[in-house]
Amino acid sequence: MTRRKLTPDEIDLWRKVAETAQRFHLEKHLNEVPKPKPKPIKVAKPRIGSFEIGANGKPSSPGHDVLPGISERVAKTPLRMDKKKFGKMKRGKMLPEGKIDLHGMTLAQAHPALTGFILRSHAEGKRLVLVITGKGKSKRDDGPIPVRLGVLKHQVPQWLTMPPLSGAVLQVAEAHLKHGGTGAYYVYLRRH
Repeated sequence: MTRRKLTPDEIDLWRKVAETAQRFHLEKHLNEVPKPKPKPIKVAKPRIGSFEIGANGKPSSPGHDVLPGISERVAKTPLRMDKKKFGKMKRGKMLPEGKIDLHGMTLAQAHPALTGFILRSHAEGKRLVLVITGKGKSKRDDGPIPVRLGVLKHQVPQWLTMPPLSGAVLQVAEAHLKHGGTGAYYVYLRRH
């Protein structure tokens, strides 16, 4: 790339600018501004105490009960309804609009009865119903394998989360003591 030559007008203009400019004394300005001193960096040395493998690990739980109890599993289900209404329901402040008692029924009898009751209640526009399962009979445990009490108590929450009932059921929770406690479930239904 070639440089172009300045015109006489540009040269005159440059001379006028150069005459008005003052010389910059670099040495003078360098002495005025103090140079910042670097700060020493403090490095903390890690303190390593005694070390033992597994010292911070969680202790293993005794026993062989892999599956938590039904009350724990129902309580840990995610909340899908209004938190305020759920609190009122758990405290027994909401009255169930219908109830079904499954005491004394076998699984074969209880499942269709529960399905019919829930679907009928949903169609009628009910929001809160009570399902009474009972706590289960205590049996003699002679075998090596432990048997859970309350077959219906364990089966009903599973049925309520499977089709066709899952489309009608919004929330399942254990009932308050005045409505049956651990032997009954509140079933909060979806809007029709």
